[in-house]
Amino acid sequence: MSGPDERPEPAPSPGPAPLPRVRVTAPRPGEPIAAPAEHPSIERSDTATVYVRSLIRSQLRLAIVCATGFVVSLGMLWLVLAAAPALDGVLLLGAPVSWLLLGFGAYPAILAFALIFLVASTRNEAGFRSLVSAGSDGGPETAGAAP
Repeated sequence: MSGPDERPEPAPSPGPAPLPRVRVTAPRPGEPIAAPAEHPSIERSDTATVYVRSLIRSQLRLAIVCATGFVVSLGMLWLVLAAAPALDGVLLLGAPVSWLLLGFGAYPAILAFALIFLVASTRNEAGFRSLVSAGSDGGPETAGAAP
């Protein structure tokens, strides 16, 4: 009879095979970059290119307007606080009102501009989708359609 001291030794298990080393590098200057993958639902025509460029321009314009408006609104807050030094003497919850406005006054502006950007960009994309779907209903402007 075998006792607790006489346990059979486990068979040596092979460890995981070492993974081969892979070197990842950036393309060399002047080397051609791989072409983007073609997708069957993407229309490659002049009309589609114009639509996409229009969407990109409108989204960029929207982003610039929102960012500029946000920076101007923060600048106005700073000017109001600089023009009213009496706010430093008014305490609310143990802190000067000017500090509270600087600390928490930007968050409503952030939320407002985020909401404006979200609504306007959704409207831009919906307009783009309607243009693309109207252009692909079989009119002569679609790629491959016979006149």
